[in-house]
This record gives sequence, C-alpha cells and structure tokens, in this order.
Amino acid sequence: DVQLVESGGGSVQAGGSLNLSCLASGSSLCMGWFRQAPGKEREGVASIDTSIDTSSHNTYYADSVKGRFTISQDNTNNTLYLQMNSLKPEDTAMYYCAAKTFCYLTQYNYWGQGTQVTVS
Repeated sequence: DVQLVESGGGSVQAGGSLNLSCLASGSSLCMGWFRQAPGKEREGVASIDTSIDTSSHNTYYADSVKGRFTISQDNTNNTLYLQMNSLKPEDTAMYYCAAKTFCYLTQYNYWGQGTQVTVS
C-alpha cells in the first residue's frame, strides 16, 4: 500500500499563494490533486503522468484552475506538489492527494487525509 500525507494548506487572502505537498510512502508515476468544498462533490483539480520519459510530463488541469495552479512531481523523494497562485474564495476546499498503482487504472486507489485551504 501507498500512504499519502498532504501538507501546506492554510488560510490566505484572495490573490495569495499556497504550495501544497504530498509525501508518498512509495513511488507512483500517476498522481493527482482533488478538492471538495462543503456541500459540493469532489472534483479533480490537476493530475500528472510521469511514466512518459519527456521533459514535460503529461498534466491535466481543471478549467477553473488553468493558468493559476501548477502540478509537479519529484520522483526522487516521492513528493507531489501543487503550486496555487492568484487564489480565489471559490478555491476554498479540502484538498486531497491521490495516487494510482498503475497509470492505466481509471480510478485512483490511494488517497490522503486532506489539507484545508481557505481563501477569504
């Protein structure tokens, strides 16, 4: 099993920045960030596929965060990051890190406990 531990959440004013980290107990080539606001369904924020050996790994961003958030992964220390800039109140949510055992899986099978992000 892979255990995921998120950190870096907090409270910021609109326009501010936060950098979330997710430390994995094992390696995973395909990881992602999700978020869930109170009363709303969980939504995918960003994902990355580092199984492709290129200088720029395949990344996906939700339209609502494109141009503001950047996902990256350091496989040398099994850490996933989410740099969040120009934060908006609607970004307020619990942010979860997720990982797949294999990239071809359609569902993520490992999840962290989440880190709260509050934008006022």
